[in-house]
Amino acid sequence: MHAVQPRAKLFYGWFVVAAAFVVTFIGFGSAYTFSSFVESLQRDFGASRGSVSLVFSFAGFLYFGLGVISGPLADRWGARRLAALGMALVGLGLLLASQAQTIIEVYAAYSIGIGAGVGVAYVPTLGAVQRWFVRRRGFASGLAVSGIGVGTLVMPPLATWLIASLGWRDAYLVLGILAALAGIGSSLLIADDPRRYGTGPDGDPLNAVSSAPVRHGVSIGDAVRTPRFAGLYAACLISAFGVFVPFVHLVPFAVDHQVTPALAVLLLGMIGVGSTAGRFFLGSIADRVGRDTFLTAMYAGMAASLAIWAVAGGFWSLTVFALLFGVFYGGWVAILPAVVTDHFGGRNVGGIIGILYTSVAFGTLLGPSAAGFAYDVSHSYFIPVAISAAANLVAAVIAVATTRTASPIASMA
Repeated sequence: MHAVQPRAKLFYGWFVVAAAFVVTFIGFGSAYTFSSFVESLQRDFGASRGSVSLVFSFAGFLYFGLGVISGPLADRWGARRLAALGMALVGLGLLLASQAQTIIEVYAAYSIGIGAGVGVAYVPTLGAVQRWFVRRRGFASGLAVSGIGVGTLVMPPLATWLIASLGWRDAYLVLGILAALAGIGSSLLIADDPRRYGTGPDGDPLNAVSSAPVRHGVSIGDAVRTPRFAGLYAACLISAFGVFVPFVHLVPFAVDHQVTPALAVLLLGMIGVGSTAGRFFLGSIADRVGRDTFLTAMYAGMAASLAIWAVAGGFWSLTVFALLFGVFYGGWVAILPAVVTDHFGGRNVGGIIGILYTSVAFGTLLGPSAAGFAYDVSHSYFIPVAISAAANLVAAVIAVATTRTASPIASMA
C-alpha cells in the first residue's frame, strides 16, 4: 500500500493578502462614495461643488500623510491593531456623517473619519504583506492593493443604490456598519511574521530561511539618509504632482470638450478598470523582469498616457487615456511597497513606507489644486496636463539614476 501524503496547508500569507484586499477595498471604496452623495448634500445643505474638492484634497493628504505615524507604530505594535483601528475610524466617520446637521459636519466626518481611518490602516497593512513574500512580493502586493480599484468600481454604485432606496442618511448608516464589520473583521487576519505560523516567506520551510530573518533590515534613520531612499522620494514627489490631476480634472475637461456629464463620469470608472487590471496582473510581471525596472516603466507609462490626454478631445480618445493611465497608475501603486522592502528589508518597512508616502501626500494636496489655478489663468488644461506628463518623465529618469545607487539591504548581507 502507498503511504497517504499529508495535504499541504494553504500558506497563511495569502490570508494576509486577502485581508489587505478587504481593508483597501473598504477604506478607499468608502472614500470614493462621496461623489454619490454630492447631489443629496447640495439639495439638503446648499453646498457648492467647489467646496467638494477641498474635502478630497484634505482626505487624500491624510490617506498618505498619516503613514509616517502609523507605519512606525505598526512596526512596534503590529499591523493588526493599526488596521483594525483604521477600519473602526472609517466606520465611525460614515456613521457620524449620517447624523450630521450641517455640511461642515459632513465634511469633518468624511475627511477626518475616513481620511484618518485610511491613513492609519493603509501603510501598516501593506507593510505586513511585504514580510510574507520575497519571490512573489510584487504579485502579492498587487493583489493586496487591487482592493482599491475594485472598491472604486463597486462602492459608489452601491452607495447610489442605497441613497435611492433609503435616503442619504440611512445610506451612510448602512455603509458605516458594513465598513466597520467587514473592515475590522478582515483586519483580525493580518499577521506580521510568518515564523509564528511555522513557515518562512513564500511558504518556504523554516530551516531553509533560518539565515535570513524575516524582520532583517536597516533602521528608519539609516534608510532615509541613503541615496536610494532620496531617489525614491524625489521620483514619487515629482510624479505625484501629476498623478492625481486626472482624478479631479478629467471630468470637467471632458465636459469642456462636449462630452456629456453622464459619459464624462464614466471616464473615472475607466481609470478604475485599468487600475484594477494593473494591480492584478502586472505585479507578477514585475517579479520576472525586476521590480526596479518595472517601477521605471510605470513612470514612463504614466508620462506617455498623460501626453495622450494633453492632445485628446473626444470621448473615445479620453477613454483610451483613462484605461492606459489606470493600468500604469495601478502598477505603480502595486509595486512601490515591494521595491521599498527589496532595498531596506522588512524590519522597519512600515515606517519607511510611511515616510516615503509623505511625498505622495504632498502631491495629492498640491497637484490638483495647482492644475486648477493654472486653468483659471489660461482657461485651458493643456499646460497643467503637459506639466503632469513631463513630471512623470522626470520621475522615470530619476528612477533610472536611482537603480545605479547601492541597495542598503545588499550592503548588510
